[in-house]
Amino acid sequence: MPASTRRTADQAVRRDPPGRRRPTRAVAGARRAAAGSIAAALLLLGLAGWGAPAAAAAACTAGTSSDFNGDGVRDTAIADPDATVSGHERAGLVHIVLGGGKGVVEISQDTANVADAAENGDRFGFSLAVYDANKDGCSDLAVGIPYEDVGTVKDAGYVQVIYGSATAVGSEFNSRGFVQGENQPLGGGPEAEDWLGYAVAAGTSPTGFPFLVIGVPGEDGAAGADIGLFGYVYGTDYQAASVGQDTTGVWEEAEPYDRFGASIAATDRHFVVGAPGESLGTAAFAGGVVAFRPSINSNGVPDPLFGMGQARTVGPNPDLAAQTDDRYGAALAMAPYRPTGAATVTDSLLAVGVPGEDLGTTVDAGAVHVYHVKADGTVALLNWIDQNVEGVEGDAEAGDFFGQRLTAANTATNVVSTAATMRLAVGVPGEEAGEDAPEAGGVQILPMIGAPGASDAWIAPGQGIPSGPSARTYAGIGLGSSPALLYVGVPHGPAGDRAVHGFPWNVASGGAPTQTWKPGEGGIPAGAGAFGAAVR
Repeated sequence: MPASTRRTADQAVRRDPPGRRRPTRAVAGARRAAAGSIAAALLLLGLAGWGAPAAAAAACTAGTSSDFNGDGVRDTAIADPDATVSGHERAGLVHIVLGGGKGVVEISQDTANVADAAENGDRFGFSLAVYDANKDGCSDLAVGIPYEDVGTVKDAGYVQVIYGSATAVGSEFNSRGFVQGENQPLGGGPEAEDWLGYAVAAGTSPTGFPFLVIGVPGEDGAAGADIGLFGYVYGTDYQAASVGQDTTGVWEEAEPYDRFGASIAATDRHFVVGAPGESLGTAAFAGGVVAFRPSINSNGVPDPLFGMGQARTVGPNPDLAAQTDDRYGAALAMAPYRPTGAATVTDSLLAVGVPGEDLGTTVDAGAVHVYHVKADGTVALLNWIDQNVEGVEGDAEAGDFFGQRLTAANTATNVVSTAATMRLAVGVPGEEAGEDAPEAGGVQILPMIGAPGASDAWIAPGQGIPSGPSARTYAGIGLGSSPALLYVGVPHGPAGDRAVHGFPWNVASGGAPTQTWKPGEGGIPAGAGAFGAAVR
C-alpha cells in the first residue's frame, strides 16, 4: 500500500488529530504557562443553571445496563456524528433504539432540553459512554462533541450528559454540560483544538459512586502542544478533578504531542487512559497507557496504579519493542474479570491496540496486547496478538492497522471467567479484499485468555457482514459490545450498506448477524452520514 494511502484508515471515521506525525502547529507553551500547572489547567463544571434532574424517573428499574427508559430491557445507542441536523452538515446526532420494539429516539443538540444548538462540524456523538449518572435506575448517555466551538474558540470541545427517563428519554430533563472554564477557580479555559470529549468512558465504582472520564488530548501546557489530560467527574453532585502526566503519581512526564486522553476504557474497578503520542527513548509516537482506580486519593484525584509502553512489556519477539509510530494505546478495551477462587468480579482484562506496529518488514500491520489488571493494582501481560500468531485466521499485511479499534466483553459475569466468556473484537480497517476493494476492512474475534487462535473468528464485508466488499469501507472502525452481542458499525462505503450489525460473540467465521439496525428501517430515519461510528 503506498505511503500516501496507508494513513487513510487511521483517520477514516473520526477526523482524528494527526496521530502519526507531529503537526506543524507551533508549540504554544507561553500561552499555556500563564494558566499554571497541569493540575490547574482544567476543572470540569456543569454550566450555570443546569442542575441534575429533580427526583427523576421513579419508575426506572435499575439493574440492566444501557437501559435508557428503565423498563428492564437493554437499549442500543448508535451515533452518526456526520449527520446533517436542521441543515447543519456534520452536526451529528445519536439514535437510541429502545429494546422490546418500543421505538427509536433521536437526540441532537436541537432536541428539547439538550443544551446549545446544532452547528456545522460539531460531530455530536463522536464518542459515547453509558452509565447511571444520577443513580435513578435509568441509564444516561455521555456524548463527546470534541469539535464544538466554545464561543469563538474553535474545536475546544464539549461533553453533554443526556438523561434517561421512563417517559421521555433524552428530553424530559435538562442535559448537563462540561467544558473548560465556566467560572472555575483554577484558571485556564477553552482553547483552540483541545478536543475535549474526543474520548469518554464511565462506570460505577465499587463504593457506588458514578464516574465519567473525559479525554482532552489537544490540551497544551508549559511542556508544549498537545500534551493532553483528562477530566474526572464523579458522584451525583458532579465533583471534578483534572489529571495530566505531571500530576503526582502519574507515569511519565508531560511532553509535546503525547495526546494523553486520546483513548479511554473503563470497568467499574479500573480505568485506563492512552497517550498514543508518548515518546519512549528515541522512539517518537511509540505510545503509552496509564491505569487508575476510580477511588479518589489524598491528592484529590483518581488513584494512579501504573503506566507502561511496549518497551516495558515486550511481546514474545524481542524485536517487537517500542518503535517510532507504533501508537501503542491508540485503542483500548476493558472487560470485568472474575478470577478462579473469587466469589465475584474483582479484576479487569485490558486490551491495548498498537495499530502502527511493524511486523518485520510489514509496515503498519498492527498488534494487540492483552493484560490482567488485578485487584491489588498490579498488571501481568497475558498475550501478544497479531495476524501472524499461530492459529489466528488471516495474515498480517502492510497497512492493515490491526488494533485500530477494540471492544471487549465478559459474557457471563456470574461465573469464573474463561476463554469462552472473555471475548475481544479487533478492528482491522485497512484489510484489503482484493485489488478492487482496498481498505474494505474486517473484524477479528478472539479469546482474551488462552491461545488466541483456539476460538477466533473473522467477519468482513461479504463474509458475515451482509454488504459486499467495497473500497474504503473500513469495516472494524466502529465497534461496540454488550454481554450478548458484538456491534459492528459500517459507517463508510456505499451509502446503502451503512448499518450496525449485531453478532453473537461465539459466531463462526463468516457467520451472519442476528440483529441489524439500518437507516430507513425499523423506525430509524433514512439518511446516514457515518451511522454506526460509535455504538453502545
